[in-house]
Amino acid sequence: MKTIEKIWFSGDRIYMKTEQGDVFNRPLEAFPLLKNAKKSELDNFKIGKFKDDVRWEDLDEDIHITNFFSDEEPKKNPIGDFFSMHPQINVSSFAKQIGINKSLMAKYIYGIKTPSEKRKKEIQDGLHQLAENLSSVEFA
Repeated sequence: MKTIEKIWFSGDRIYMKTEQGDVFNRPLEAFPLLKNAKKSELDNFKIGKFKDDVRWEDLDEDIHITNFFSDEEPKKNPIGDFFSMHPQINVSSFAKQIGINKSLMAKYIYGIKTPSEKRKKEIQDGLHQLAENLSSVEFA
């Protein structure tokens, strides 16, 4: 089994070098909590005892070595497109409001995971409710 020797970031990608000499990389979109983190948070990680995982304690994020072996890139999708066009919406707060884990919501946005039809409707209904709430605002 391969083991992690080194982790680093360059551009919008995370890189991993194994003790066996292989280098793998993934887009940060594959790890939404890392994509939205500050450099100081990214640099504050620990490689696990068995050298098969990485932990960012401050971000509450763990990545297993096998996540680096995939060459699948994030996919464009309507949910991601919507939130890209409306960056003023706080995705974490919105996800909490509709009862979806913020990390899972981020994976939907970045195309890492595909929501079921039921989940898409929950997201859509939540956005409709948000729009309704905003349209009723009056400053008297």
